[in-house]
Amino acid sequence: TASVNHVAFNRAISLGSVVTVEAKVSRSFKSSMEVFIDVWVEDRESGNRTKANEAIYTFVAVDDTGRPVEVPAIEPETELEKQRFDAALRRKQLSLLLAG
Repeated sequence: TASVNHVAFNRAISLGSVVTVEAKVSRSFKSSMEVFIDVWVEDRESGNRTKANEAIYTFVAVDDTGRPVEVPAIEPETELEKQRFDAALRRKQLSLLLAG
């Protein structure tokens, strides 16, 4: 993991709750990828799911010696994927700007 860019705890999750964690690459760069993680909690009676948490991580792909390697490009398909794809570039640019 290169960085944890964002974590939001929107809703408490009770002990014994049914939880689903979904992670998806939102954008890949030369040797890194941004992964958007959604955490859902399910109401046992109705079956309805509510987003409880979300996070954005950046990972760097490395070879057996620990050196960065290129990762394939991804193409967003859904509107949400396109929004996250575009936002990932803005986050990366801001991160580079802040790093100096």
